[in-house]
Amino acid sequence: MASLTIRKLDDSLKTYLRLRSAQNKRSVEEEVRVILRALIEPVDPSEPPATAPPPAALPEPGFPQPGAAREARVTLIIGGGIAAYKSLDLIRRLKERHIHVRCVLTKAATQFVTELAASALSGDRVFTDLFDARSEFDVGHIRLARDCDLIVVAPATADLMSKMAHGAADDLASAILLAASRPILLAPAMNPMMWSNPATRRNAATLQRDGVHMIGPNAGEMAERGEAGIGRMAEAIEIADAVVAMLKPPVPRPLAGRRVLITAGPTHEPIDPVRYIANRSSGKQGFAIAAAAQAVGADVRLIAGPVELADPKGVSVTHVESARQMLEAVEAELPADVAIFAAAVADWRVAHEGGQKLKKTGKAIPPLQLTENPDILATISKLGEKRPGLVIGFAAETEHLIDNAKAKFARKGCDWIVANDVSPATGVMGGDRNTVHLLTKGADGVHVASWPIMTKDEVATALVAEIAKKLNKELTKPMGPPA
Repeated sequence: MASLTIRKLDDSLKTYLRLRSAQNKRSVEEEVRVILRALIEPVDPSEPPATAPPPAALPEPGFPQPGAAREARVTLIIGGGIAAYKSLDLIRRLKERHIHVRCVLTKAATQFVTELAASALSGDRVFTDLFDARSEFDVGHIRLARDCDLIVVAPATADLMSKMAHGAADDLASAILLAASRPILLAPAMNPMMWSNPATRRNAATLQRDGVHMIGPNAGEMAERGEAGIGRMAEAIEIADAVVAMLKPPVPRPLAGRRVLITAGPTHEPIDPVRYIANRSSGKQGFAIAAAAQAVGADVRLIAGPVELADPKGVSVTHVESARQMLEAVEAELPADVAIFAAAVADWRVAHEGGQKLKKTGKAIPPLQLTENPDILATISKLGEKRPGLVIGFAAETEHLIDNAKAKFARKGCDWIVANDVSPATGVMGGDRNTVHLLTKGADGVHVASWPIMTKDEVATALVAEIAKKLNKELTKPMGPPA
């Protein structure tokens, strides 16, 4: 019989023919001949039965039907290490986050977890063999590499990392990783001596230069008795959270290329080596603003007074104690596009700091002569060429909030004021919520926008959004004086 050429088949029928021919161990052309012959001849008992599903039922789990709601998809490669048992919990954690998981087990991984367990938890078939006729009829390892949003390797053994770093592809897992066009997240897991081996360190560095992401390994006890150190696979919940973060759409970066200078926290003004003048500021609002600005691309310089908060990730932080130190640090970070003065700076300090602890003598109370601290907001607001294009102050008041904020606005020379009521009843000082009013200048005077009660993180996000809107509309020259 002459060769067959069939044109204009829809995709579902093409896939049906490929799957049916692969299951019956025939070429597509030969399978078509069998189908045509069956239409005009009695069925030959010697022919293998057609076991492929009808086209309507063809798509495998994990390949969403056209028009179906699409959930995020992860190809999870489970390496052959004792930490492989954690991968079963990882599957569950990912499913809880509405992520579809397709599992690939290396040959070594099957010594620690079963295909049945991974399949039952993922709700999909498990792939193990590079030469599986059921999946490789249409180059299945390429589909597994690309028909997903992210590839996760957990545990990533020293052997798998070595194969990746050197471009080996001698099994299904390594072939998928070499053919990948999607982001890859590794969760390394191995003995501490293996992790610290120079060969492994070189491989890890190579993979990171190639753009591969890693989480862990963590420090702790190993499976081997008496072994401890860095090498434990990150916990399933840590990996799942990292996966969710990587699957999120890119965050807009409206402040990319802009430098934002922020002060936060209290200042401590020493009376003697033991005592000091301070206030109740926790620094939470300023730190939240720094994190929010960094998240949208800003180069953030945070000047922090004495606080009990972890430095925000990706933010350059300078720690100071006194108001004078804070002013020096602020001036050292100029020029900047935006300066936000959220710190609660002590208004006064003692004129003469005691060199030794002041003692009670039973006589007269020692006098404390006070002198004013430098006014950081006013100083920066009235600079010349180095003045930031947008200067924002905070007004923390306990009475007559708006009136006092307007007076401060006029006195300081800044561009915006964020006013908030810090009366003890509000719980703002040291708390996690805030109610603020944003004062800005308009052609007809001061405008007051009153915001609802929000968390300090929400206030920070809203304030940074307003800053980005202003910069993108009005400021065209970075780090310059105001227009």
